[in-house]
Amino acid sequence: MAVVTKPRKPTKTQKAAAVAMYPLDWLEERSGLVGGVRYFLFRKVPGDINWFQTLGSATLTAFLVQAITGVILAMYYKPDPTINPATGTPVAWDSIRHITNDITLGWLVRGMHRWGASLFIILMFFHMARVFLFGAYKYPRELNWIIGVLLLIMGMLEGFTGYLLPWDQTAYWATVVGINLNGTGPIVGPFLASVLRGGSEIGPDTLARFYSIHMLIIPGAIFALIGLHLYLVIRLGVTSPPWSKTAAGAPWLEEEAEDTETRKGLVAPTPRGGAK
Repeated sequence: MAVVTKPRKPTKTQKAAAVAMYPLDWLEERSGLVGGVRYFLFRKVPGDINWFQTLGSATLTAFLVQAITGVILAMYYKPDPTINPATGTPVAWDSIRHITNDITLGWLVRGMHRWGASLFIILMFFHMARVFLFGAYKYPRELNWIIGVLLLIMGMLEGFTGYLLPWDQTAYWATVVGINLNGTGPIVGPFLASVLRGGSEIGPDTLARFYSIHMLIIPGAIFALIGLHLYLVIRLGVTSPPWSKTAAGAPWLEEEAEDTETRKGLVAPTPRGGAK
């Protein structure tokens, strides 16, 4: 004789959890974003990685800090080089002084953005040095190395275009030197210098042009390159240190390494140290 049991009623905790999870379930059912984030956060990584592998995450964090503080500064900054009759100084410099002295925690936000720019560049160099020394630029990660080089160039251009924005004597003459150096390049050098200046001399058009490049063009390019960079990292996996005895990378790379009886060369995905 079969015994019929009544289903238990959900507890208050279960009901609260179901209500809290409903937005995520709704989003996952229609977009699959939750599963993608779960795959990104809980993917397999080699067991012998160390703190050197965190340099990429540190660089990304530094860039996000730059993006957030840059948006806050853009709310108060005025890219206007004309002289303010009340103060006798450029409007752009007055807005910088207003951010530093008058806005709540403005000095902190500006300091984080100013010194964070140098930290961002330094971390990129450290990250690329780690990739080079660990051989993580080899097959099949050559494209990710090229993207990293482009990111380094974009980051340095971001620093160069942002240096002019305070519109003080240091920023002005440093920009003059930088543009003149570009102007000495062959063929496209003079044209590039003219485009950066917005004319024959550095003036209001130069500041507006540098501000738009600094705020719109380069950050958009960096975000796009970072997205592609992370996609390739997820697809290809994380490399092990050079002293690792096991193959590193995505599962298909590890299977290819295990099926290889002899070392094909420096670009072949084989276990480190010649282990089979």
